Amino acid sequence: MKDNIKHVVIAGAGIMGASFAQIFARYGYTVAIYDNSEKSIKNGKKQIELNQSEWVESQEVTADESDNIKDRISFTTDMNCFENTDFVLEAIIERMDIKKVFWEKVSDIAPENIVLTSNTSGLSITEIATAVKNPQRFCGMHWVNPPHIVPLVEITSGDKTDERAPQIVWKVSETLHRKPVMVRKDAKGFILNRLQFAVLREALYIVENGIATMEDVDNVMKYGLGMRYAAIGPFETVDLGGLDTFRTVGSYMFEDLSDAKEVPKLLQDRYEEGAYGIKTGKGFYDYPGDAADRAVKKRDADFLKLAKCLFADL
Repeated sequence: MKDNIKHVVIAGAGIMGASFAQIFARYGYTVAIYDNSEKSIKNGKKQIELNQSEWVESQEVTADESDNIKDRISFTTDMNCFENTDFVLEAIIERMDIKKVFWEKVSDIAPENIVLTSNTSGLSITEIATAVKNPQRFCGMHWVNPPHIVPLVEITSGDKTDERAPQIVWKVSETLHRKPVMVRKDAKGFILNRLQFAVLREALYIVENGIATMEDVDNVMKYGLGMRYAAIGPFETVDLGGLDTFRTVGSYMFEDLSDAKEVPKLLQDRYEEGAYGIKTGKGFYDYPGDAADRAVKKRDADFLKLAKCLFADL
């Protein structure tokens, strides 16, 4: 499989795809963003301008460096762009049927010796690969939103993935100054989302049972657990606190935690109301006027500060 990678095609001009393009371009790759929608491409260009202005404002890059990044990015609705690429990263809608249709076409167009990757956040790599020509070159490359700031990349193999493919993705991730991890079994949600949804389930359970408010649950994460886990992981936490202590507490805590198998009512009710978060102006919290834009800008600014503290060596 080809590991001399210079030109990359990103499939999908959404928030994630636009960010991927900037990351690859920043570290010397030429990038084409493919999308079948002119409207999506227009929005992708707008997203890149917004992200680049934030980078310059935070002194992540200079104005000249930002211009060079944008110069290395092109946009197209022509699927023939996949004919002459060294690497593909797909970031289209999270639906198995749509991904299969996409990969059936693209894997037939793209060179047979290149690695093909999907940014799916939890769909089975093995199942997607049933639509891929030469599936041994296909694997998952899952990033975390916002990917131009958060460094984690989860690399997942399917049942037919050759061991060379994830190794190449690992090396590519390192050239992008990301922090790759290997998911050794194609489990739903991989690592990050399994942990995230375990926390979310318990957070919803706490609020539904009147133990604490949403605001206080968020504050516990931001000013307690989140601060801890930004520096050390759960296994390191137990080592530092003592396995004996955690075993003792676990003996009465685990049985009291939520083990719900259905979507919790608090989340389901908001969903049925059409309260989807910042995209609708209302979720668990309200976002009137420009509050949604301000929330995203604050998140990204805070993430950049944290990234500078923790990941300077990447």
